[in-house]
Amino acid sequence: MKTAIIKYNAGNTQSVIYALERLGITPILTNNFDEIRAADKVIFPGVGEASSTMKHLQEMKLDQLIPSLKQPVLGICLGMQLMCKYSEEGNVNCLNIFDCEVKKFPTDASEKVPHMGWNTLYNTTQPWINNDLEDKHVYFVHSFYAPVVEETVASCDYILPFSAALQKDNFYATQFHPEKSAAQGAKIIENFIKL
Repeated sequence: MKTAIIKYNAGNTQSVIYALERLGITPILTNNFDEIRAADKVIFPGVGEASSTMKHLQEMKLDQLIPSLKQPVLGICLGMQLMCKYSEEGNVNCLNIFDCEVKKFPTDASEKVPHMGWNTLYNTTQPWINNDLEDKHVYFVHSFYAPVVEETVASCDYILPFSAALQKDNFYATQFHPEKSAAQGAKIIENFIKL
């Protein structure tokens, strides 16, 4: 089983590596197209700003590679948002894997933005995000969100309902950070690896 983490200007690759190593998996961190295509599973993590990150992906031609992948691909946080078709963060067209537009949380709401901390998943509809989860509290850090759409497989509520996880074909994504979500996050990563 070969797991590749896409290497680009993302900020949370090391914590994803540690989370995989705790599961007995030694991933490779790479931006080599052949290595990514040859992997059994691919993880597309992300912490940062959407428009500058999309520019970086375009410069490396990763914007063409990622949507073409055939094996299971997991986007995390900004990785999930970049898998949508558009983001209000820098008003940028993204990878167009999921048919939804990422929006900024309203800042005039009673809750603070960014949404930061532990929150509960609900409407979990797929085994990879539902099986064997005794606790559905997971860790979020984000100011932008994907609305609830047809491809939503888990929801969360903060200011308004939003997509906590998306799935379409071989593409899986979480707005929360499974690598920072204790035992339940580890279980979600493990379920993804076992797909």
